[in-house]
Amino acid sequence: MNWVGIKVDLVHIAYERHFQVQPEKLIDVRHIESLLNNYSFRHPHLLLEALTHRSCMLPQIPGCYERLEFLGDAVLDYVITFYLYNKYRAMSSPGFLTDMRSASVNNDCYALSAVKAGLHKHILASDNVDNDIANTVNNFGRLSIESTFGWEIETYFSEVLADIIESLAGAIFVDSEYDKDIVFQSICPLLEPLVTPETMPLNHLREFKDYCKKMQYIMKRPVISTQNGVVTRTIEVEAKGVVIYKHTSTVSNNRTAEIVACIFFLRSLKETNLE
Repeated sequence: MNWVGIKVDLVHIAYERHFQVQPEKLIDVRHIESLLNNYSFRHPHLLLEALTHRSCMLPQIPGCYERLEFLGDAVLDYVITFYLYNKYRAMSSPGFLTDMRSASVNNDCYALSAVKAGLHKHILASDNVDNDIANTVNNFGRLSIESTFGWEIETYFSEVLADIIESLAGAIFVDSEYDKDIVFQSICPLLEPLVTPETMPLNHLREFKDYCKKMQYIMKRPVISTQNGVVTRTIEVEAKGVVIYKHTSTVSNNRTAEIVACIFFLRSLKETNLE
């Protein structure tokens, strides 16, 4: 930025938080560090903050993980983008690189990674949040653990689990005095195996939209309703004014409902040979 004439003075802001409790009394600091590629926290209070949900705010803890999550989200997006850019130098299509990043940087991917590492056992949260996490863990038990890619998932995962991966990245970033490489080295093992061109799952949403555009189908505005925390989403596809496909999915959130509806549409194409 200095080269293009924008004067910037980067100042490392020292970490200062005042906790009235030793982190070791509430969380297993050493074990969690072992999960983070043996990263050793200079300020273990950052780790405590990164694992504290706002539903479990204690007088001794001045903050929850949300600020660290905000920071970690941006840092992870950057380090994984940089990793993919450098590793696949021969890949000229930015669209494919974008898809690879999206398959690696998403809430489902992070939630899977958190459960695989057992991080859900260390989150400080209320009973309601714990129950939501428990449902995720139960769902996880019925899924393959061979990858952490999120696009193929047709079930709901607690956002808290995804937040924790990001807040831990933020905590390491601050604790290491803003070293992006250390963040990647510490968080990357949780995300392995990282996506490759050979293993990247299909983006069902893009495939659905691209197919409709190609065939000049009209996607009607989806009908969405929510009741008792459950989302019902109905999609309709028209060809020359005639509805050729209609599907209603009922799941735990709107994004998952959208994915499920698109998956069923694509399956229907193969089964009925609409292509």
